Amino acid sequence: MKYNSITSITREEQEGTFFKEPVTPEYIRLCEAFTSWLRLLNFEQSTVKYGPKKLQEFLSYLESKGITRIEDITKSIITQYFDYLLSRKNQRKGGRLSKNSLRTHVTLLRKFSRYLRESGLQAFEVTQQIKGTLYHIKEIFTTTEIKALYETTLSDQLGLRDKAMLAVFYGCGLRRSEGISLDAEDILLDRNLVHVRKGKNYTERYVPFSGAVREDLKNYIEYARPSMIQGTTKALFLTLQGNRVHGGTMIKRLHQLQEKAGITKEAGLHSLRHSIATHLLQSGMELEKIKQFLGHTSLESTQIYTHIVHETK
Repeated sequence: MKYNSITSITREEQEGTFFKEPVTPEYIRLCEAFTSWLRLLNFEQSTVKYGPKKLQEFLSYLESKGITRIEDITKSIITQYFDYLLSRKNQRKGGRLSKNSLRTHVTLLRKFSRYLRESGLQAFEVTQQIKGTLYHIKEIFTTTEIKALYETTLSDQLGLRDKAMLAVFYGCGLRRSEGISLDAEDILLDRNLVHVRKGKNYTERYVPFSGAVREDLKNYIEYARPSMIQGTTKALFLTLQGNRVHGGTMIKRLHQLQEKAGITKEAGLHSLRHSIATHLLQSGMELEKIKQFLGHTSLESTQIYTHIVHETK
């Protein structure tokens, strides 16, 4: 699939990503192949969308230094690149890049290095660590705010779907792509489990849920979803026209619930996942169990929530 440049302002541009396409044929090919690899391994939608754009900046930087072969990337070059990121301005807001933004560049280069290694090409090591706040606290809902979101839902078709949405993304802590990809048969009400078939890197897992979550999912599946079904669709979340719901529709519904609840935080479906992880840690659940619940492959990914809990105390 051809890798296209970006012509409109996105959230990533607002956060300071600088877009410039590389001109070296090999780099252009690598951008296209890396984008396809991210899609194939079912990485988060945001990673698939924004990761290759950060790769563009890195490859363009290499070109500016006269480096046109991946084999010539050294540890020193990686260090110089992050020195450049630390010094360059946020393209939209001015000032410097936030630590969160710098961290996404580290993550992206590690993924790209993994892609090179798995493709039989010469990889490079990324040892940089960006210390500091990992997530904006505004992205985390408090337990009081979660309760308020539930209380604003109605009892009609869309209201029951809203409760099921909160059940999946907060109660089960699923990633956006995981929740949208669910089919009705993946909700195992008799076992209080969600079967996540399309997890990150195409991994599967079973996620347990509470009695309250079960009730919300059961009500939607038995009373709202049947009236939405048209044809033979298996999708769990449906529109009133019987189509699988897109992530944008779910985010819009979440924002509508926020507005009704008087919650002004900038948030998305992933904020619900961050919130349940934070609340579980605050309740005393062991980090290893939270790791399994979230489907993290590394405990390092889960440890970000220890920072969030510390900062909210």
